[in-house]
Amino acid sequence: MSLKNGIDPTDLNATPRGQAVRWAKRSLTAALLATLAACAGNNSDFYPTKGDVKPHPGVARAKQHPIQGIDISKWQGPIDWASVRGAGTQFAFIKATEGGDHVDERFRANWDGAARAGVPRGAYHFVFWCRSAQDQMDWFKKNVPNDPTALPPVLDVEWNGHSQLCPKKLPKAQALAMMRYMLDEMERYTGKRPIIYTDITFHKDVLEDELPDYPHWVRSTAAEPEQRFAKRKWMLWQFTSTGRVPGVRGDVDRNAFYGSTAEWASFLSTDCDPRDHVRLAGQGLCTEK
Repeated sequence: MSLKNGIDPTDLNATPRGQAVRWAKRSLTAALLATLAACAGNNSDFYPTKGDVKPHPGVARAKQHPIQGIDISKWQGPIDWASVRGAGTQFAFIKATEGGDHVDERFRANWDGAARAGVPRGAYHFVFWCRSAQDQMDWFKKNVPNDPTALPPVLDVEWNGHSQLCPKKLPKAQALAMMRYMLDEMERYTGKRPIIYTDITFHKDVLEDELPDYPHWVRSTAAEPEQRFAKRKWMLWQFTSTGRVPGVRGDVDRNAFYGSTAEWASFLSTDCDPRDHVRLAGQGLCTEK
């Protein structure tokens, strides 16, 4: 993978540390696939021990995707990560930072706990549109460990309408410029292609027909993504915020990966949406570690 700052991680792969990371990732992938194979008998719901207190019929098909996971923040409180993994959770995205001066209070406990339990996890940054992109990425890099075995980082882009400090919407060009800077910095720091998380409103205002070379994680809790996100190929789908998962108290967001167990293994080994491999290979991206 060739990054925009000229660093070629393939050179790092020749080092003992790089080789160890590759072996660790391959071992993790093999273990995950073995777990999935053991659970594949139930084709109607690949997450049978999990639930939803307010299920919506418009997103029922999300449960049929074989790769299921969660995203969490301090609001879930202490988490029993061994129970989360035992329930069949294949991934967890953990809130790390927000803006340029806030760290989620439970980030390190969740980050370390998920790793100990063997749950693949990634960190997400919530964008605050009234803080500079540089300040936000300096803060992200200061507080999020650069763990080569982690999932790619996530840039969470929504309008801050809930905030009295920053209720305004930026012009589309300005928002995209900030996003591009932050995505580049995340990739330089982690060596992984970042994922863009967004909701219906922000996507319509800013992201339609934009940034096609990045994986997208979309929120749609009342209909399938194709009905809400015009012309957007999605990789991850957040389909409920009222999920129930063993090991987590109360409501938790549940998410599904678009594809098969083989496509998930491909994602784990390349940190890219498998459907983009051929198209992005010419840019030196999405090569197997």
